[in-house]
Amino acid sequence: MGLLNDLVAEAASVLSSVTETLGQQKTNGASLLGTLVFPFLPFFLTNNPLPSGFPWGGLNDWNSNPYVEYPRTGVIRSYDFTVSRGFIAPDGYQRPVLLVNGAYPGPLIEANWGDKIVVTVHNNITGPEEGTAIHWHGFLQQGTPWEDGAPGISQCPIAPRKSFTYEFTASLFGSTWYHGHYSAQYSSGVVGPIVIHGPTRAKYDVDIGPIMLSDWYHKDYLALIKQMLSPNADPRVFSDNNLINGKMNFDCSTVAAGDWTPCISNAGISKFNFRTGKTHRLRLINSGADGVQRFSIDEHVLTVIAEDLTPVQPYNTTVVTLGVGQRTDVLVTANAGNPMSGFWMRSNLTSCTPARQPHAVAAVYYDHADTSKAPTSKAWNVSDPGTCANDDLSVTQPLYPMPLPNPTFTQTMAIDTFKNASNITLWRFNGVSMRADFNEPPLLLANQGRFDFPPERNVLNLYANSSIRIIVKNNSPAAHPIHLHGHNFYILHQGPGEWDGTIVRPSNPQRRDVQQVRAFGHLVIQFDANPGVWAFHCHIAWHASGGFLSSLIVQPSKVQQMRVPETVRQTCRDWSLWTSQNVVDQIDSGT
Repeated sequence: MGLLNDLVAEAASVLSSVTETLGQQKTNGASLLGTLVFPFLPFFLTNNPLPSGFPWGGLNDWNSNPYVEYPRTGVIRSYDFTVSRGFIAPDGYQRPVLLVNGAYPGPLIEANWGDKIVVTVHNNITGPEEGTAIHWHGFLQQGTPWEDGAPGISQCPIAPRKSFTYEFTASLFGSTWYHGHYSAQYSSGVVGPIVIHGPTRAKYDVDIGPIMLSDWYHKDYLALIKQMLSPNADPRVFSDNNLINGKMNFDCSTVAAGDWTPCISNAGISKFNFRTGKTHRLRLINSGADGVQRFSIDEHVLTVIAEDLTPVQPYNTTVVTLGVGQRTDVLVTANAGNPMSGFWMRSNLTSCTPARQPHAVAAVYYDHADTSKAPTSKAWNVSDPGTCANDDLSVTQPLYPMPLPNPTFTQTMAIDTFKNASNITLWRFNGVSMRADFNEPPLLLANQGRFDFPPERNVLNLYANSSIRIIVKNNSPAAHPIHLHGHNFYILHQGPGEWDGTIVRPSNPQRRDVQQVRAFGHLVIQFDANPGVWAFHCHIAWHASGGFLSSLIVQPSKVQQMRVPETVRQTCRDWSLWTSQNVVDQIDSGT
């Protein structure tokens, strides 16, 4: 036992060391996230002043309907993204990755509520070539569903050496992210933060900006999918580490014998500056592929002010739980020490997450602290509940109240697993394991009046219904973060077993775009129709790859009337030409 304890202590020392042995360029490329030189927000907006002081005028976060009322600022925020291959070592273990503008995490998109965001994406993935597409998570895409970025659903992939320009409006505000939606591509690095500034009653002095929490894998996403989708393989995919803003240490002595990949312990962790006595806004984003995160800062209370893109009535907690794709904005006051104090920031993958090393730390330093010294603070004594569930629904109330309307349509959709004829474990959602056809996205077919889809596309037509209720019944032993594109849905109930018909706070139910459903449990959601064809899926990348995805056609008659830009159809022609000369290595669902 003595030797074991010594080894555990040695590993803990490696993981929590603040001594850096690799430079930022080697760990994260061109990204500055997680470094002390990353500026407070807003900083991209300084050269483009807010019109009349505030572009939202009299609109605010407590008496304006966020789904029908938003400012039209006339301001365009333009970005240029190149997706390409590279080599970095976020935790000291060097591996091939996919980068946006040479950075991991990718560049911050920053805008005001009501601005138009224009992003030109260049596909420079070579050696080998593959398609790509980027999803702008949480954006409603009202009237522009083809800008959603889900290949095989709302668009064709961007062909190698081709480009596509996304244009969409920031009709909601808060903290979110973008990520690749082509297979499980984003688990290899195609991710980045988005901050949409808007009105708030919350009082704070400093906007720290995005804090991206992510499980991390030492193998490429395609290798992991091939391993997962092998006959009689373990369908679970174990992460190798856990990162905060793309950084964490790794104990290289644990690398398997025969693995000659360059690996350096104490590569470096993320660091943050807090101003003594001031209140800071932190924008937490779970940008991982699988893991449920439990975030905390030693000896500091967190005040939750928003979940996903929904401002909420503030409440205090010491630990925030985030499933994949979820965001939580919190306020933290630097009042736990003196100006020379330092504290550990922690994010731990929960016990129901497959992980080899589940703990991530970063260092928080007050004004005059020695940033070369490791903090000595103690973690909150809060146990892991083991359910992978979010906070109780009664805790979170949206600032703008929206009573639940009567549903015009109700659908039960079950989750389960099965083995196909090749003994490969796959996921089924609503009785189907989905497989996309990259060349024929349902949105473009529906726009042409075609609604007959092969069963494996798993397309559900919701017709002209205005308020849709979906009961998600989880018959599997795993928890799942359920995400619906193009909507912020009402959350009626969640829990173990069958739904008993109870609705939590029907006068003002919680709203967000991702919600956890626990193992062998249920989740009941409802949404107001936003015309389009929208992905509805588990946000665990490996589950989506294994078929856990459906496409919902919402108000098809209005979809037929939409005028899809020619650039969207040109992207399909480019993809069709490329695939006529190249074989697409699509071994999974594709999206």
